[in-house]
Amino acid sequence: MLYSHVIDGALDDKIGKVGLPRAVLDRELARASVALDKIRRWREDGTLPLLRLPAARDDLAQLKPHADRFARFEHVVVMGMGGSSLSGKALVALKDQGFGSAKGRPKVWFMDNVDPATYAELTSRLPLDRTGIIPISKSGGTPETIAQFHAVLEGMEAKLGKAAGDRVIAITEASDNPLRRWTSRLGATILDHDPRIGGRYSALSLVGMLPAMIAGVDCVAVREGAASVLDPALAANDARSLAPAIGAALSVGLAQQRGINVTVLMPYVDRLETFAFWYRQIWAESLGKDGKGTTPVRALGTVDQHSQVQLYLGGPSDKLFTLVIQDTAGKGPRMSAEALGGDKSLDYLAGQTMGDLLLAEADATAASLIKNGRPTRLIRIATLDEKVLGALMMHYILETIIAGELLGVDAFDQPAVEEGKVLTRQYLSQRRKS
Repeated sequence: MLYSHVIDGALDDKIGKVGLPRAVLDRELARASVALDKIRRWREDGTLPLLRLPAARDDLAQLKPHADRFARFEHVVVMGMGGSSLSGKALVALKDQGFGSAKGRPKVWFMDNVDPATYAELTSRLPLDRTGIIPISKSGGTPETIAQFHAVLEGMEAKLGKAAGDRVIAITEASDNPLRRWTSRLGATILDHDPRIGGRYSALSLVGMLPAMIAGVDCVAVREGAASVLDPALAANDARSLAPAIGAALSVGLAQQRGINVTVLMPYVDRLETFAFWYRQIWAESLGKDGKGTTPVRALGTVDQHSQVQLYLGGPSDKLFTLVIQDTAGKGPRMSAEALGGDKSLDYLAGQTMGDLLLAEADATAASLIKNGRPTRLIRIATLDEKVLGALMMHYILETIIAGELLGVDAFDQPAVEEGKVLTRQYLSQRRKS
C-alpha cells in the first residue's frame, strides 16, 4: 500500500460514546461488500468506464503530442467548472506549489469562476500570443466555461487573428454542442470527453491527464497508483480489509448512529491543499441528496491549527476528522541553538528540522482530537509523488461510490445543480427582454 489507513481513533473503544461501535462498522462493511459486487459488474460491463482508466495507456500515448505542443507555450489557461478544473489542478500541484512551473514547462492557470475583474487582470497580464487555452465542458454548454473562453479568446484573436485557433484544445462530448461548434469554426483541436464519465470523476481521464502532462506530471505513475487501490477492491471477496470501504462504512455509520454530519479532510502537506478541494466536490456533489450525506470541510495543517482547531476541539462534537500526514522527519533546514540566539525558551526547537516540527504538530493535533473524543482517522504517507496521489484519488473515488450505495443515493447525478442551471438561464433570458 502506498498509504496507511488507521481508524482506531474514530471507534467507541478508543474515544468513548461519540465513536462508532465495531458492531456497526462490521454491519456497514457487510453492506459494502454488496457495493463491491456492483463496482465489479460496472467495470466489466462498461457502465463505469472510469474504472478501466487505471489500466489504460493507449489514450495517454494519444494525448502526448497535444501535451508536447502546449508545453512549448509560456502559459496555458484551463477553463472549466468543478471537476473540469479541480482534477487537473490537484495533479498539477505536484509540480507547481504556487511559485511557478517546473523548468521548461508553462505556467498552468486554472480559471474556475466568472468574476469579470479576475478575467480583466488575467487578459491584461498574460502574453496571449504565447499562451494556450483549454476550455473543458462535458456538455459543451456550461455557461461559465463559455464566458471564460470568450473572455480570453477575444483578446487572443485581437492579437493573432485566425491563428488563435491553433492555440486552443477543447475537451467536450462528441455531440452537436455549442463549444464543439464554436471551436470547430476556429479550426481548433477538439478532444472527446467520454459522456459516461462525470466531471467530478474525471481526474484520471484526459480532463485531468492533459493539464497534468503539460505540467510534467508522470501520468502513467498516477494511474499505477490508482490501480494499486482499485485492483485489490476488484479482487476482494469482502470489504473488511479495504481502506476505501472501511472509510465509507465509518463515515456512514457515524452519521447514522452518532449524528456526525461533517467530515473534515486536513492534510499536513501543502501540495495536497487542492486535492482537499477536489475531495470536497466529489463528496458533496455525489452524496448530498434526499436529505442524506455529510458536509465535507477542507482544512490544512498547520495553517488551520491557528484558525479552526479551537472549534474542532472546543465546539460541537459533530465532525469526523481525517488527517493526511507525511513522514517529514529530518526534512528541511535544521535549527541550531546558536542560530536561535541561545534563547532558552526555544530549546525544544534546537537540533530539530522544519519537517520535524510539521510532523510533531500533525501528531499532536491527532492526539488532541482523539483525547477530546473527536472521531479521527489517520492516513499516513512516506512521501508524496504521482503514485501516491493517484492512490489517494482512487481511494476517495471508491469511498464516495461505496458511501453512495450505503446511503441509497445515486452518486453520479446532481439534480440540485441542474436546477440552478435552469434558473440561471431563465434569469438571463428575462434580463435580456427587460
